[in-house]
Amino acid sequence: MNNIVVAKTAGFCFGVDRAVKIVYNQLDNGKKVATLGPIIHNQNVVDDLASKGVVQIDNPNEAKSDQTVIIRSHGVTKAVYDQLVATGAEVIDATCTFVKRIHKIAMNAAEKNNILLVAGDKTHPEVEGIVGHYCGGKAVYVFADESELAEIINKIDKNLDVTVVSQTTFNTHIWQKCREVLEENLKNVTIYNTICDATSKRQNEAAQIAKNVDIMLIVGGRHSSNTHKLKTICDEFCNCFLIENASELSAINFCGAESVGISAGASTPAYIIKEVNKIMSEKIEEFDFASELEKTLKKIHVGKKVDGTVVDITANDEVIVDIGTKHTGIVTLSELTDDTSKKASDIVSKGDVIPLIVLSTSDMEGIVKLSKKKVDARAGFEKLVKAMEENAVVKGNVAEVVKNGAGLIVVANGVRVFIPASQSGVRRNGNLNDLLKTEVEFKLIEINEAKNKAVGSIRQVLAEKKNEIFDKIKVGDVIEGVVKSNSNYYGIFVDIGGVDGLVRRDDLSWKRFRLPSEIVSVGDKIEVTVKDIDKENGKIALIAKKSEDDPWENFKANYQKGQVVKAKIVSIAEFGAFAQIIDGVDGLIHISQIANQHVENVSDILKEGQEVEAAIISIDYDTRRIGLSMRALLEDSDETEE
Repeated sequence: MNNIVVAKTAGFCFGVDRAVKIVYNQLDNGKKVATLGPIIHNQNVVDDLASKGVVQIDNPNEAKSDQTVIIRSHGVTKAVYDQLVATGAEVIDATCTFVKRIHKIAMNAAEKNNILLVAGDKTHPEVEGIVGHYCGGKAVYVFADESELAEIINKIDKNLDVTVVSQTTFNTHIWQKCREVLEENLKNVTIYNTICDATSKRQNEAAQIAKNVDIMLIVGGRHSSNTHKLKTICDEFCNCFLIENASELSAINFCGAESVGISAGASTPAYIIKEVNKIMSEKIEEFDFASELEKTLKKIHVGKKVDGTVVDITANDEVIVDIGTKHTGIVTLSELTDDTSKKASDIVSKGDVIPLIVLSTSDMEGIVKLSKKKVDARAGFEKLVKAMEENAVVKGNVAEVVKNGAGLIVVANGVRVFIPASQSGVRRNGNLNDLLKTEVEFKLIEINEAKNKAVGSIRQVLAEKKNEIFDKIKVGDVIEGVVKSNSNYYGIFVDIGGVDGLVRRDDLSWKRFRLPSEIVSVGDKIEVTVKDIDKENGKIALIAKKSEDDPWENFKANYQKGQVVKAKIVSIAEFGAFAQIIDGVDGLIHISQIANQHVENVSDILKEGQEVEAAIISIDYDTRRIGLSMRALLEDSDETEE
């Protein structure tokens, strides 16, 4: 045998893992533990728990008041739960969170009087629990495949509202076919995809492995529904065998098999998969179940640093990790990163080993909550201390604006650094929110290692950059900048590398405009020329218009005194009207040059936008003034008539 492939998704899912660990935790706490039915469908685990004193009851009435009764991950009906509570026993509900979601959907469907359709095995405890939470509804039906679904649809009123859910371990291939039947035949149907993400991944991976091996081994309990579904899926592609543990390998003929694949159901412990893999790899070692189990019973405490192996990423962006203890480790997205734009899968992948800090533990729930951010913050704080010692510039992202405009919270190297408003670099009347979600540079001005607090200054970095720029630039330099803001009165402010320079309205463009925003927008990149430098007051004057684009040079080359031109009226004044000859060059038609009779009001004769013919009667290049006359053309016309 040349190749053995073990599925990465094989073994305990989150819900099963949590339920089993809850049982072991309660045993550690000295409780008399009973489980309602087998805690999982795996005889090896059930036998080990029984050897430690765990009692299995099959009916809620069997529970005793001095027992701690644990409801397995499949869940139970509401009636069964109420019966257990009535016995006086302590009840711990280890129902998988994904199954509980389906219970809520079922209850909601009943409240709305919707018909409930459940895809699954009607004899499976999980399905029985789902149906048992549909209390007082119109009707509930369970179907195993698309043919059974079609029979149900023929029985019900197709105009009624229908809610559809599935068993968490339902076959994804069959589910897709059922969805098509539902969408084609029902008008008012709401379909919830409640197949556990881990189930989908496990089934898909098992199928892919089975396509490429000679023999497939599915490890798991013979009473496990999801284990049988795995075997059914893999049977399509190769010879597939279901085994409960490594002792059953001897009954399988591997003769001629070049490659073997191994997957396992959600109720199969990792140590059984490991044992099967060892034997198949012909590296048989004495396997000590007790020592393997002991490895999972390490004690942990709040604040302890541990390494966690990523085993899954849930649909709600929680990272499930194995920390080598009896607990299921959970890292929420908020404890993974401060970057709200990222998902968990952007930061970690399955199989990654990440350092974590323990935030809290719950033996009752079998869960430990962990933080990656706090580990990052510890290492990051050391980097900040070093940066302050070296007076180095630090980069960070503005994560928050403090209430009442007191300042900013910048996250750098996983550490929250406070930037007071006075050190933000924002003008007194400016808006701190303009910096939110942006990357900034700052220097540390205060650090309290005992309290893990840091204070920074963006303003200090800006001041240093400003000094560098003032020392570097000179009048006449051409620089590329970015438009930071528009001022209708002054012009525009341009960032030229950490310093804002002013381009006044007259220096912005040769074109006629009313508002600077007609020429440029905030964020535009533009080329500017340094016009003046006032280092003492920290001011730089810039020019955006280019000399080679000067329209007066065009006018000088193409127009002369006495020439008749077509011009557009651009503004009206009491003393006359300004008319545009070419873009950027206007001439004045004085009130006395509009007509050959007295004109009382210019606007009685001329309107903005009107095109007129006029003669150029004067040109002053020094003051850049041009005189135009409409009257001159009228007088010429009169002389012609005479």
